[in-house]
Amino acid sequence: MNSDVETVSVAQLRRYVVAHQGYATRFRRARDAGVAATVGRLGCVQLDSISTVARAHRLTLSSRIGAYPETSVSRLLRAGRIFEYWAHEACLVPIEDFPLFKRRMEHLRERHWWGRRHDHDPNVKKRVLGALREHGALPARFFEGGGGGGMWNWKPEKRILEDLFAAGEVVVAGRDGFQRLYALPEQVIPREYLEAPPPSEEEFVRAYALRAVRGRGALTESGIAEHCRFPGGAKAMRPVVDALAADGLVRRVAVADRGPPVVVPAEADLDGVPPGSGVLLSPFDNLLWDRPFVERVFGFRHVIEVYKPAPQREYGYYVLPFLYGDRLVGRADLKAERDEGVLRVRALYFEASVRPSAALEAALERALGRLAKILGLERVER
Repeated sequence: MNSDVETVSVAQLRRYVVAHQGYATRFRRARDAGVAATVGRLGCVQLDSISTVARAHRLTLSSRIGAYPETSVSRLLRAGRIFEYWAHEACLVPIEDFPLFKRRMEHLRERHWWGRRHDHDPNVKKRVLGALREHGALPARFFEGGGGGGMWNWKPEKRILEDLFAAGEVVVAGRDGFQRLYALPEQVIPREYLEAPPPSEEEFVRAYALRAVRGRGALTESGIAEHCRFPGGAKAMRPVVDALAADGLVRRVAVADRGPPVVVPAEADLDGVPPGSGVLLSPFDNLLWDRPFVERVFGFRHVIEVYKPAPQREYGYYVLPFLYGDRLVGRADLKAERDEGVLRVRALYFEASVRPSAALEAALERALGRLAKILGLERVER
């Protein structure tokens, strides 16, 4: 390896990426401002409807800022302090990035994120937009229509609302439970962001790639593409990273395992102090998005099995990886039994390389207890 190239060990890289996430290992409380600031720092926070333990975004945010009011996200969306859009997947995104994502809104104007072409009935579209103009934020169920449910059999109004959302012609103004409340952009988004011009394609790719690196701390070029859902993989990202590096915004760093180099913010200090204890992570946590990177740096094979039939699951239905210091040492299949006030541990698995110890067991107990308290549950049962 060229001695002129900055090189870090895998252990240094691991400590750095964990420390960069800012996990909290003591119980704390946060308010709306803390939620908005954390969305801003991470760049985007993934949403998911499964509530076996808690919604994905709640687990991701609370692992960093602690307990916060369940109504915070809806208030922030309604106030135009964050917005919801297709980033890595459906995500909460800092409002400052609304002008940036106008380019993706143009991408999705004719074709949905999933590839299905939009097919608007102009009369239904006119009726939907008229209702939003008259009443303000509304859930999809406000509208009448046919369809038997299911992703590909939505009633016409629901399909048009989703297509208009993808195109940026409506926005999410909060949640009723987990159901989106739709509104016109001018009813929610601050004028300075609403009126800002969309970036060029080059500006969008460059700015979003930089956002990804700053939010995650270190990414390979293929990891940038995966984070941003850009086509072309590492090859397409190489000239983008070259340009960002030439402008002094990022730098490439070699890794001692001789795998692909990582891209980090130019000012990054590549080491760090990881959490002193343990924390349970959402299966959709930002740290876990790039599974090949997780396996390379942590030696941990992250799997999500909620979409598998039960007999095919290796670990369980809703499994939270357990981060202990700077290592992913195990995973817990959990369920929040809200009627009973119980966080139930249905199964627990430690990695084969992990040696059980009293300190590890105590850290896990604290992490389970802290998660139960954040969720408003009275006790943990194993």
